[in-house]
Amino acid sequence: MVTLLLDSTQLEVVLSATERVLSFRRSSVRVDRSSIVKVQLIDDAWSWLRGVPGPGTQLRGVIAMGTWKSAGGSDFVIVRRRRPSVVIDLNEDAEFERIVLTTRHGLALVQALQLEGDTEPADVVELATGVIPVQPEPPAKPPRTRAPKPATA
Repeated sequence: MVTLLLDSTQLEVVLSATERVLSFRRSSVRVDRSSIVKVQLIDDAWSWLRGVPGPGTQLRGVIAMGTWKSAGGSDFVIVRRRRPSVVIDLNEDAEFERIVLTTRHGLALVQALQLEGDTEPADVVELATGVIPVQPEPPAKPPRTRAPKPATA
């Protein structure tokens, strides 16, 4: 799973060694915070892929990593199976048109991007700790009991 670091100036998608190999990328992806136009939480990242891997790795339905090139531009993709994901739309000055990532910390990323940034990079989960709304569990309902049937003579 990718690690997302966010400070006042940039978002960094830190790639593991395996992710760097499969995405054909030597370093992490860095995006100026001012380049981020929109962030969307999605359930199925596979429907958001457009174009063809170039360079990148794809095993349909299992893994997609690397740069996806299409007529509209290029996207950076790290997708694993059918897990919750995030789509980050970027302006035209950025290296990619958008970034599609499978992460369970999508809500934390959205909330962290709304906060004023710090000068030191921090994990997005740490930035959003305690801010994520948690719905209380509904009270337990008592078990239903049936009324006894009237006795027949």
